[in-house]
Amino acid sequence: MEMTSEQLEKLFASFEKMRILVVGDVMIDAYTEGVIERMSPEAPVPVVNVKKRYNRLGGAANVALNLKSLGAEPILCSVIGDDQKGEKFMQLLRRYSLNVKGIVKSAQRSTTLKERVIVDGKQRLRIDEEDTVDLYSDEAEALLVNLQKLLEQKAVHCIVLQDYNKGVLSPSVIGAIMAIAKQSSLPVVVDPKKDNFLAYQGASLFKPNAKELREGLCNDATDIAEYREAAIKLRALLNCDTVMVTLSGQGVIICRKDSDAIESHHLAAFPRDIKDVSGAGDTVLSVAALCTVAEQSAYDTAFLSNLAGGLVCEQIGVGPIDKQRLLKEAKELCDRHD
Repeated sequence: MEMTSEQLEKLFASFEKMRILVVGDVMIDAYTEGVIERMSPEAPVPVVNVKKRYNRLGGAANVALNLKSLGAEPILCSVIGDDQKGEKFMQLLRRYSLNVKGIVKSAQRSTTLKERVIVDGKQRLRIDEEDTVDLYSDEAEALLVNLQKLLEQKAVHCIVLQDYNKGVLSPSVIGAIMAIAKQSSLPVVVDPKKDNFLAYQGASLFKPNAKELREGLCNDATDIAEYREAAIKLRALLNCDTVMVTLSGQGVIICRKDSDAIESHHLAAFPRDIKDVSGAGDTVLSVAALCTVAEQSAYDTAFLSNLAGGLVCEQIGVGPIDKQRLLKEAKELCDRHD
């Protein structure tokens, strides 16, 4: 860690002055928790006796919730279905006091819902309801018109693009947003998926995970040296400032062009009691975006993002980072290395 405790305090305080536009696929993460006490007489499957059900914000909405938890002001833009699930999603946004003005409802789509069945603290089954086709032209136009209005109403410091391959970030939408960002000199932070992997030319920070990196580059990297080489290659292909690759239990690799040289680091994962990795990428993306706005070093951006991603894996279900716990652990690690 290259920062002092005082610098960390100032950095975390600066988050509260940041306004971030978040665009991408949103969803409801639904949870059914129960116990298994017998097998079904109808088929060789266990019977789950339901004890609790609850819904949480997922996808780009979880990114927005993480940003809010860190003190920033998120503005969420997406397209959902004009259906019952869509109404539930809007209720969740209001419950967490998130801005709903950037949400477009479409009768042509179904709101994405992922239901997870949890038994004894472990996920046993997931049931998905979703549309994954790219936005139709009228949906894309409505989204972009909404986005432009929001940008005119409030100055933002960064655009975050969270792609879950559900169709919101189509090639045309990506191109339009990248052009808007360039014209407005706004940094763009991206969490990609395979389909449009190389469409984010000129991004400020590009954050694939190991699987996405391999699929997007048709690369068979397996060890740290190979991932580092692939990340450096990807940075050049995208002509972006920074590539940060999350490697799950192997930590994070970050590379950034510094003058004429390429700066790169590998940070090991912090030891954690992992309960659920759902939503960890959203948390990593949120911290990376705020660090990008704050113009933090490549190493410190990776350090804080890596630390935050591990912290949220200690809870069951998708949920936001605890800002004070993240700050506390970062300061303890910082003091330990003084």
